[in-house]
Amino acid sequence: MGRKRIREIRNEELISATITAVYKHGYTAVTMAEIAHEADATAASINYYFGSKEKLLEATMRRLFGLLKSSLLERIAEARTPHERLMALLDANFSDRLYTIEQCSLWVQFWGSAPYVPSLARLHRINRARVTSNFRAELKALLPESRRETVREALQSYMDGVWLEAAQSAVAPDAAKARADARRVAQLLLDSDR
Repeated sequence: MGRKRIREIRNEELISATITAVYKHGYTAVTMAEIAHEADATAASINYYFGSKEKLLEATMRRLFGLLKSSLLERIAEARTPHERLMALLDANFSDRLYTIEQCSLWVQFWGSAPYVPSLARLHRINRARVTSNFRAELKALLPESRRETVREALQSYMDGVWLEAAQSAVAPDAAKARADARRVAQLLLDSDR
């Protein structure tokens, strides 16, 4: 693995600062100067690297999508059955690296902003389609066709709700508890009407 270039390091610093600044001030209210302050940089440097606040948020969300993807790939690699893969999918969405109060807050604010910003709307559609596809693939082997969509919708809605609750909490979320709770909910849904 090669060394990171200065630009890559700076991008990561600015993205991390964005997560913190959006958590503190809110996406619509946060200014480039506040993000720059978090990164010990200037607003001009953010413009240089990203061009706009919208492009910075887009890059930040792409980073979070990357964290989700790597978490999922790590867990899926260890899963051997459809049930284990479903649980791995749930676990990935509550990974320690992803499920933090700052990132939950950013994620929820991204959902709220996506309908009004075309580049964010596109990212939202891609991510939602990916999550939906992953759930459908795993549930296909676990449930009859008549129950799959209901269970998928329930699991996705449950995950979104847990993230929303975490974003609104003053207490840091407990990722291990969130994973255990999600597994219990999934098992209840899988076992119902059997």
